[in-house]
Amino acid sequence: MMLTRRHVAKILGATAFAGTSGLDAVFAPAQAADPSAADLAAAGPLGDVWLGSPDAKCTIIEYASMTCSHCAAFHAETWPKLKSTYIDTGKVRFTLREFPLDPLASAGFMLARCAGNDKYMAMTDLLFDKQSDWAFVKKPLEALASLTKQAGFTQKSFEDCLKNQEIRAGVESVRSRAEKLLGVDATPTFFINGKKYDGEMSFEAMDKIIAPIVNAA
Repeated sequence: MMLTRRHVAKILGATAFAGTSGLDAVFAPAQAADPSAADLAAAGPLGDVWLGSPDAKCTIIEYASMTCSHCAAFHAETWPKLKSTYIDTGKVRFTLREFPLDPLASAGFMLARCAGNDKYMAMTDLLFDKQSDWAFVKKPLEALASLTKQAGFTQKSFEDCLKNQEIRAGVESVRSRAEKLLGVDATPTFFINGKKYDGEMSFEAMDKIIAPIVNAA
């Protein structure tokens, strides 16, 4: 049997997406537009994976979907320079949070979580880099299984991960909370020192926001 996105939803038991139409899932409008610092800082059940210095003047939180082409473009075109210029130098602290737009994106995030915190960002980078090889093909689960073997998964650990309801619920909790409490309704969405920015951002656009923050006396 050919594994399609419909089969992915069935395998994952993705009840959070019931009533939606796969990749065309449309979520209800956000109820809150101005989250408090405390609400924004609160991590989901699986915790946040941070890069950069805890003492950085600038904090960036990105909400993304593994099957979002704009998110993949950001991570291909903007992320490397952002990381080398600001994160690796201790000027910016960064975390990526899950906002899956469909069950297949949820599966990608689940696998990143199962890889462990020390490999989480490397795993999401891999999935974004190779997005066209697994997210938009006729047999996505087979392609995803093949790709994740590069990160040390076996067929068994791959299948066990996608059956892990605690991980699935944790990923969905982050998405649901962001939508309902933080006003996230599209990907990518960035919060830079608490201020919300929607859509893919170039390095130049981010630099104009970040530079005054990190260079402030």
